[in-house]
Amino acid sequence: MRCPYCRGTDSRVLDSRTADDGAAIRRRRECQDCGKRFTTAETAVLSVVKRSWASESFSRAKVISGVRKACQGRPVSDDDLALLAQRVEDAVRAAGAAEVPSAEVGVAILGPLRELDEVAYLRFASVYRNYDSLEDFEAEITLLRSEAALAASPDSADAVSASSTLPTPS
Repeated sequence: MRCPYCRGTDSRVLDSRTADDGAAIRRRRECQDCGKRFTTAETAVLSVVKRSWASESFSRAKVISGVRKACQGRPVSDDDLALLAQRVEDAVRAAGAAEVPSAEVGVAILGPLRELDEVAYLRFASVYRNYDSLEDFEAEITLLRSEAALAASPDSADAVSASSTLPTPS
């Protein structure tokens, strides 16, 4: 680590703390040459391996850019997209690998995007999963509808079971 003041290469760590909810380490250093103190932040590099086997650093901005195209004309704010990108990065980092295939990033995008906006999800999935026909769209819409119905039914089943366990007035 070079000193930002004298460009010396010898520094001593005085203090280390976690930052960004454990995603980074903040270190307080002292230059051995000039005696000045400075702070550094260290984060683990996350690389994405593309289909062409080229590797590049993970970029939230690139996630947002790709998802923004699917969200055109939809009621999705920039804050929603930033939160989605954060969730995607958290999910990809949770895998614990320093390099992840771009396909895993795409899969990590689909879940949060589906919760955010189903139309945007269908648009993104149609490109990501390479839909070739109308049947592909119909199958995905049928799956969305059946999962929505399934999600709605446990609530009504819970209400029925809760009412059946209540004591009846005598």
